[in-house]
Amino acid sequence: MLWDVDTQVDFVMPDGKLYVPGAEQALPAMALLVEAARRSGIPHVASADDHELSDPEISAEPDFATLWPPHCLRGTPGAMRPPETQQADPVVLGETEVDPSWLRGREFLVLKKAYDPFTNPNTDRLLELLDPQEIVLFGVATDVCNDAAIRGLLARGRAVTFVEDASRGLDEARTAACLAAWRDGGVRFVTTAEVIAGL
Repeated sequence: MLWDVDTQVDFVMPDGKLYVPGAEQALPAMALLVEAARRSGIPHVASADDHELSDPEISAEPDFATLWPPHCLRGTPGAMRPPETQQADPVVLGETEVDPSWLRGREFLVLKKAYDPFTNPNTDRLLELLDPQEIVLFGVATDVCNDAAIRGLLARGRAVTFVEDASRGLDEARTAACLAAWRDGGVRFVTTAEVIAGL
């Protein structure tokens, strides 16, 4: 399974509301992963911030640790995905109950209000249904939402592979700490080329 963390315009483009430095440089690698998954019929699960101004982490006085400026607001261009990671016809999973028959697609968009994609109850349902042997994860930001996703997956006993060249972090020291913790937790580290060669 390919797990695409928050590759949204507000994060990956230099003019985005909460730009992750260098994220646009990872777009070619991200595009290769998405296309390879599509070509191979591998499920592409994408998480996405789906914020409203009333959400707890949105603040006019952000501390960039737990409070952030408005970003990925529902219905805005910044909440969209760039062409490189755009899904063709995803099953959109909000936080309301979904009919299990809807979970038979190949592309899934998990909407979330917090860092952790498992705050959306449908994420656990989807993971149980797809039951992947390995989850190949990439996206932004390494030290925030990637970290939350990987920790959540590891806590559920899942094998995680992290694609370094298709990801970027916000804070260098925090990113390094996350990478070290993941290695200790058994996460495998690969490049985009290695993922594609293994398909």
